[in-house]
Amino acid sequence: MRAALSLAARGLGRTWPNPAVGCMLVRDGAVVGRGWTQPGGRPHAETEALARARAFSGGAEGATAYVTLEPCNHYGKTPPCALALVEAKVARVVVACQDPDPRVAGGGLTRLRDAGIAVTTGICEAEALALNEGFFNRITQGRPLVTLKVASTLDGRIATATGKSQWITGPTARAWGHRLRASHDAILVGIGTALADDPELSCRLPGLEDRSPVRVVVDSSLRLPPTAKLATGARTIPTWVVTGPTPDSAAYSARAEALTALGVELIPVAAGPDGRVDPAAAMTALAARGITRVLVEGGASMAGALLGAGLVDRLEWFRAASLIGGDGLPAVAGFGVEALAAMARFERTAVRSAGADLAESYRRIGPEASV
Repeated sequence: MRAALSLAARGLGRTWPNPAVGCMLVRDGAVVGRGWTQPGGRPHAETEALARARAFSGGAEGATAYVTLEPCNHYGKTPPCALALVEAKVARVVVACQDPDPRVAGGGLTRLRDAGIAVTTGICEAEALALNEGFFNRITQGRPLVTLKVASTLDGRIATATGKSQWITGPTARAWGHRLRASHDAILVGIGTALADDPELSCRLPGLEDRSPVRVVVDSSLRLPPTAKLATGARTIPTWVVTGPTPDSAAYSARAEALTALGVELIPVAAGPDGRVDPAAAMTALAARGITRVLVEGGASMAGALLGAGLVDRLEWFRAASLIGGDGLPAVAGFGVEALAAMARFERTAVRSAGADLAESYRRIGPEASV
């Protein structure tokens, strides 16, 4: 099953709106087929594994299928994977976790059992739930998994008082950041970061250049200029701007027309009490378009807004062994914490050396945390 989970992880960032699934077919102690969800969400992992078994091992009859998520049981663009396993005459199916999608939700397991196939569930369940947390969030909460990535000094500063930030962390940490981009469906920044840095927000690791996620800018009043790299490259890498309710303004209409002409998709959502884009509405809109995993890279105001709304599920924090001091820009803007009980709480899940820097991973804890 852990081998199947490793296969599934290959699809992270490429399979949305579908989950990233892995499948191993084993017979008489030998692997006879393996597969993982392909880019765009199809073909599914089971279909891929069965095809390889037919091509190289004479089929999967009598084999045990190890699948990281309950096989689907509904007709879409392809027939159900549960039916494919039945028709392949596998003897047993081992499933890591059930699928909460109402179209499946136990139906895949029932079809397998009704066909006389032995079914075992719950193997490596925690790992499988963590792997597809974004997909589960989208199904059960109507929003994607949100990972906040920060590169800061030891005292939590992401730029000097004059806005200089390149580079606080070293090349290894920056490469790891690009690897994070490759495993997420979308990368999000606020308009302040987009204007200050004019970033590309692409994945530039050798061999992974085609893994750049959808680029999202939260821009309440549509200030992103048509000359920005995010706008001029929108036909190469999908670029979405989440903005507030469309005002009756000639200037706004002109900016909107210029951006859409470049291929930028505008997504109007509700505004919060402060007149800015409501963070929860933004995440709901992304989920509605199939996004399951969002990597947030800036800036401090966006981080504060998401943390204040209880929307940050994971932290990836890169710390440089350096200090800027109190006049530097903090990693997170204030989000209304007046009592310790109101703090955003996380548990550390990993600590690693990233060259001269430290990479720390956290996941949110508390009653509002996701799976």
